[in-house]
Amino acid sequence: MSRPAKTRVPKIGFVSLGCPKALVDSERILTRLRAEGYEVSPTYDAADVVVVNTCGFIDAAVDESLDAIGEAIEQNGRVIVTGCLGARPERILERHPRVLKVTGPHAYEEVVGAVHEHLPPLHDPFSDLVPPQGVRLTPRHYAYLKISEGCNNKCTFCIIPDMRGRLVSRRIDEVLREGERLVKAGVKELLVISQDTSAYGADIKYAAASWRDESYQTRFIDLARGLGSLGAWVRLHYVYPYPHVDEVIPLMAERRVLPYLDIPFQHGSPSVLKRMRRPAHGQDTLARIQRWRKECPELVLRSTFIVGFPGETEAEFEELLQWLDEAQLDRVGCFKYSPVEGAAANALPDHVAPEVQEERYARFMERAAAISAQRLSARVGRKMRVLVDAVEENTAIARSEADAPEIDGVVRIAKAGKLRVGDWAEVEITGADAYDLKARILPAQ
Repeated sequence: MSRPAKTRVPKIGFVSLGCPKALVDSERILTRLRAEGYEVSPTYDAADVVVVNTCGFIDAAVDESLDAIGEAIEQNGRVIVTGCLGARPERILERHPRVLKVTGPHAYEEVVGAVHEHLPPLHDPFSDLVPPQGVRLTPRHYAYLKISEGCNNKCTFCIIPDMRGRLVSRRIDEVLREGERLVKAGVKELLVISQDTSAYGADIKYAAASWRDESYQTRFIDLARGLGSLGAWVRLHYVYPYPHVDEVIPLMAERRVLPYLDIPFQHGSPSVLKRMRRPAHGQDTLARIQRWRKECPELVLRSTFIVGFPGETEAEFEELLQWLDEAQLDRVGCFKYSPVEGAAANALPDHVAPEVQEERYARFMERAAAISAQRLSARVGRKMRVLVDAVEENTAIARSEADAPEIDGVVRIAKAGKLRVGDWAEVEITGADAYDLKARILPAQ
């Protein structure tokens, strides 16, 4: 039996902006479209329609998203917009009235429906179009695993709950099955993401489910326990320092999950944290960090902070620097406060002048860099296992347990030899600077 002649396969261009959570949304949309026979175009010219997944967290992200939409319209002309900025369609349509459709975040069906409307699918039933793990935008050896949508927190500087809604957790058996599929497909590192990982399951009353003939609850500790049995690196992001997080530290000490926590502390001054309405702002986080490190000395902590928040005094900023000195965090990022349309912090008095923000940002980053350099220098001479992300000429760019992709430092391995992307490598650390390490390959045992 001869196969029917194909007509031209419809092609989708895709621009994905923002955080890893938005990247997972993009992967889900692309997986659905690929299953329906669409191809993904690497250029505007070859695409029949372009989808732009936007970010709208801060003004700079809004500007980047609007510019990306404009570029897609200029280069292609047929553009569908989704993502966080899509929750405010008037911002998009005011500047780009020619877009075909605007949808909000994680609106998968609406996006696919808009693509169907403007570019009907051509499904080829004779082809296996999508691998079991779906279409991913990350390298083959690591993947982001989103466990929930939305957020129940009411931080005054943030409008994520307004854009992405309240917390909606995925059942734990669904998450564990996805993690299992990814590992079977060759993924060596699972990066757990959400808006508030430590709140996982609270909205569905920690519903019980079965996986591999064992009972689990939809909660933070069971998630770590289940993923930790898959044999891959498991990295936990966006965790708040609640008391129940203590339960995962023994799993880290046993290396069932990576000894790494990404905790967005945001500030070290209790009065600023109160104005921010940060969850767990009343917790003694320094004491908790000390207990964690006593139980798991190899624990790595990364965080982000905001300087120049409305009303931040010099004394409060000095509290932040003192807190940073005591906490000795391994990886630190910092933002200068920026008003976001619709955020409650806009109404707070005493906004900090831009030149003061800039000066405090410089002082903060200088202090953080000094701490990082000191902590990294202590690793010189150690042996460790690393995961290779890239090979440039004869140098491999890898990451250790302490390094999340794209946001943390790297381990540069000279004379990489036969190392390839996705390989494990046993190395000895030979040097360090403020953020990165140098290493040599250890001879095979």
